[in-house]
Amino acid sequence: MSDSARLMDSYTEMTEMLLPNDTNNLGRALGGAVLHWMDICAAIASMRFAGNQVVTASMDHVDFISAIEMGEVAVVEAYVFDTGRTSIDVKVDVRAEDPREGTERKTTESFFTFVALDEDGEPTEVPDLTCESDAEQGLRDAAFEAKAEQAEN
Repeated sequence: MSDSARLMDSYTEMTEMLLPNDTNNLGRALGGAVLHWMDICAAIASMRFAGNQVVTASMDHVDFISAIEMGEVAVVEAYVFDTGRTSIDVKVDVRAEDPREGTERKTTESFFTFVALDEDGEPTEVPDLTCESDAEQGLRDAAFEAKAEQAEN
């Protein structure tokens, strides 16, 4: 394992077309489906960062800001913004995209914490987070600000 890893090494983006199996009776995304996508995306970001298997330790308060409508594309973005000795904090944002109209809007935001595991399934140390560019530092700062704002509400 390297002593440090870049924020952008963790950056992960997934897309999901909202289909009937993941909708409620209003034709909107089920909250559980969105949470599932967020957990997967955040886990991939954590694994890319740590170079190890990870498990979800916690998920902070989730803000469902706007509904995702049937036929829209859910774009899920995640990146590591902080670390502990064995833990990894990930910011996850979801936006809805209408590919026909070229529009998009933010729909969901949360923060996940993962623990890195070694081959025996025991917690293992993770690299230190580095931000080698202003863009990376900006993402990290934005995550801290959003987390602090969420804690106030």
